[in-house]
Amino acid sequence: MNDMEDRWLSMSDISNYLGVSNDTIYKWIDKQDMPAHRMGRLWKFKKNEVDNWVKTGGAAAEPSARNLESE
Repeated sequence: MNDMEDRWLSMSDISNYLGVSNDTIYKWIDKQDMPAHRMGRLWKFKKNEVDNWVKTGGAAAEPSARNLESE
């Protein structure tokens, strides 16, 4: 794998990659368990983790529906 493909992505990188706003990313981290890593004040992302999360429906699931399923 190319080193550039495996690098940590910033908030702006991942929001551009997914085509959503930074606010949406913050909501997904908080409410829908989006895979993200806090490094000091910054959030960083691994592209393959985010891709897997999206593929398994993480971005599509409604938080209230997911909470009902786990109860």
